Amino acid sequence: MIENGKKVRVKLADGEEVVGTIEYYDQSFIRLTREGEANLFIFKHDIKYLAEES
Repeated sequence: MIENGKKVRVKLADGEEVVGTIEYYDQSFIRLTREGEANLFIFKHDIKYLAEES
């Protein structure tokens, strides 16, 4: 688990955007924890870009 995580916006290859905190990552995927919504496991090859939320 990553301490003091920052919120990030992840834009996926299909154009969808999701916002949350990266709780875990490895070579293949990230785990994105979202408030009030289901957590997501996103494969890195499906990510177009990732940016820190202000």
